[in-house]
Amino acid sequence: MAAGPAPPDLARWRADTPGCERRIHLNNAGAALAPRVVRDAIDRHLDLESELGGYEAAEAEADALGRAADDVARLLGAARRNVAFTQNATTAFAQALGAFDFARGDLILTSRADYASNQIMYLSLQQRLGVEIVRAPDLPEGGVDPDALGGLMRRRRPTLVALTWVPTNSGLVQDVAAVGRICRSAEVPYLVDACQAVGQMPVDVAAIGCDYLAAAARKFLRGPRGIGFLYVADRVLAAGAFPLLVDMHGATWTDADRFDLTPDARRFESWEIPFALVVGVGAAVRYALDTVGIATARDRARNLAEYARKRLGSLPGARALDRGAERCAIVTVDPAGRPAEQLKLALRARGINTSAAGREDAVIDMDTKGAASALRFSPHYYNTVEEIDTAVAALGELLAGQ
Repeated sequence: MAAGPAPPDLARWRADTPGCERRIHLNNAGAALAPRVVRDAIDRHLDLESELGGYEAAEAEADALGRAADDVARLLGAARRNVAFTQNATTAFAQALGAFDFARGDLILTSRADYASNQIMYLSLQQRLGVEIVRAPDLPEGGVDPDALGGLMRRRRPTLVALTWVPTNSGLVQDVAAVGRICRSAEVPYLVDACQAVGQMPVDVAAIGCDYLAAAARKFLRGPRGIGFLYVADRVLAAGAFPLLVDMHGATWTDADRFDLTPDARRFESWEIPFALVVGVGAAVRYALDTVGIATARDRARNLAEYARKRLGSLPGARALDRGAERCAIVTVDPAGRPAEQLKLALRARGINTSAAGREDAVIDMDTKGAASALRFSPHYYNTVEEIDTAVAALGELLAGQ
């Protein structure tokens, strides 16, 4: 049940993460502790804004801002022209949806495990425009069934296939590449929510075969909160796609009744974005790629998660909820029927950060599992076995009424 020996760089990673000194942070799927270099990059830009002015600082740091886009592109296996910065992953996802002229009778094909905000957006399109939503069935072990999805696609061509790679409420990893191959073969547009995958596992947009991929910086990538990004494929740009409400950053007003699109993915950006956070994203990506290594982060985090999964599953009354042929660094348990939110706050009072999910966060999945709430532990590579042992022991005491 051991998570393996501590890697030689663990002490360095923890030294780069000052928050480790004060608490046990097992909520990296929510918002990870940022390494010091991210805070330093943001502080430097904010200092410059206070000295020069916001517009002037952006102009002075144009190269650094461009480098951040290059870094994100490198993380995704893309080019700078394919990257747009957004306020968060949900905004990025919405901007991609806004590129489609949905009408009554159009079909969005998705999964039962898609993220709650995405499901709500689908339902909003259904209520407002008459768009139909079809959720492909799951495999017996959990996660969308690519073959069943392909069968649905052959019977009726969807306007869009949309899929959450790593759902928020469990350790499930959906097979986005298999779905991508089906979409590319049928030339059906494909949108992936990679919010909880980026920083936790390698991402190659070409291998996934997606047209759009949305993500945030604050989770396993360990970037700042309040910034995200959207990948837009070359084929989409060449076809002239743009969001419904493009602004003067994404297009140039050339005549009273005409505008010209920005030639790259920046047509999906807003003119006003937090430039200090953009340079923070760049610092986070460089740290993830060049200091740690994404494969190293994946293997370490998954080993810790599997260790936590076994330890938590041994607690009296606790029920492990994670399913799927592939599981990642997110561990969810039904804590003996106790309200997860209360337990989260009790653990926080002991200096341990976790997360709680309610039925409203994943209605279909939670109802299928018969769980009213779930407590979520999401370790990352800088966490330790001892931290997990402490967290599990604390939860055990709480469940026992101590």
